[in-house]
Amino acid sequence: MGTCAASRSCGTLLPPGTSPIATLPATPPLGRVSIPGPACFSLQHSLPAAGSGERWSREFLTVGLSSIKRKRGNYLLDTLKSIFKQSTQEELEEMVVVVHLADPDSEWNTQVVTDITARFTPHLLRGQLLVIHAPPECYPPLEGLKRNYNDAENRVQFRSKQNVDYAYLLSFAANLSSYYLMIEDDVQCSKSFFTAIRKAVASREGSYWVTLEFSKLGYIGKLYHSSDLPQLSQFLLLFYQEMPCDWLLGHFRLLLTQKEVIRFKPSLFQHIGLYSSFQGAVNRLKDDDFEADSLDLPDNPPAVMFTDIDTFENYLPSKAYSTMPEYFWGKAPSAGSHFTIVFHQPARISRLQVHTGSEEHHTDYLHSGAVELGSQQQGKGKGCSTYTHVGVFEKGHFERSGLENSTAAAPECVRILVTESQSEWLIIHSISIWTKPNS
Repeated sequence: MGTCAASRSCGTLLPPGTSPIATLPATPPLGRVSIPGPACFSLQHSLPAAGSGERWSREFLTVGLSSIKRKRGNYLLDTLKSIFKQSTQEELEEMVVVVHLADPDSEWNTQVVTDITARFTPHLLRGQLLVIHAPPECYPPLEGLKRNYNDAENRVQFRSKQNVDYAYLLSFAANLSSYYLMIEDDVQCSKSFFTAIRKAVASREGSYWVTLEFSKLGYIGKLYHSSDLPQLSQFLLLFYQEMPCDWLLGHFRLLLTQKEVIRFKPSLFQHIGLYSSFQGAVNRLKDDDFEADSLDLPDNPPAVMFTDIDTFENYLPSKAYSTMPEYFWGKAPSAGSHFTIVFHQPARISRLQVHTGSEEHHTDYLHSGAVELGSQQQGKGKGCSTYTHVGVFEKGHFERSGLENSTAAAPECVRILVTESQSEWLIIHSISIWTKPNS
């Protein structure tokens, strides 16, 4: 894989106090970041006094993107602007953005570094933005590759190089933070996407996951544990010529035994590029689940669900509580039937929203029901011993805010109670719970 240094360690960072910008091989290198296999990045100063040791601590989130010269259009600066504009100062304190300039054209890379420096000097100085480059000699062969799926040779070369671009980016980012978010260089971010991601991670506490998805497009909005990045980097390098990156990411998830896609809605990132990075082709792809303001996402604390309503096939109770586009479906419930949520820890609920029914099955909603908050948990599968009534359903929907003081102690259960029998089946489409810190 070229003539670079042959160390096989991963993710070594610049020493504290050196520049946070790792750029082109135009000046003597100050240090190296080793890549899986015999490859390395050169790390140089490109902005005097552009960093301090204070930022070289492990953050919560790294946002990583790779960029190359496009034949038409250039969206990188707009993407960086969106990342920083849509984040508060408090959020930026726990986030670092890494840009891999992956084009072999050194003049283009140098110009982009100049443009980034002019637009984002404060973020560079604070160590919130890093720019890296893997020189061409670090790449494996990109000629004469296998033409899987009967793709044209130039397309195979493009997607194979892209896999290596991302592999090097992942390896560099492995020790920067607890989590790593993959995006593209032509996206718009929703407001406070960082906080929405933190909420999503908290909602999965105690459950196993490899990839959380915050967009349904390609490899935009894929979240990983940083501890998995060395493996993922090596995986992309090993199979770089076999298939596109987004396909490899799906195989990686399955190999690490996460069988189902875990995708959160609304999407936090929107594709804005009109012209593709591959030959400048027009690409109007949009994510119709994107919302520009993500602050209203529910917390949905970790919990277990159970019900005495006869469940239809695989439409399990847990699906009503998921952020995925899925739901619970039960057969005709009787008066007194319940659907109960039991939290792992007491939760101070501020707002609660339940939607039943669906467009496809518009009669399968809860015709008559109530919502109760419970305390004094009795044990697994038994709910709570004491419940407080907080409201009733209207036309299959329930929503109430200001619930913080509705119970003496933080609730341990939420119970949906059927108050009249119905012949129609019941779909619980979504249960959304917002919380406040326990005082």
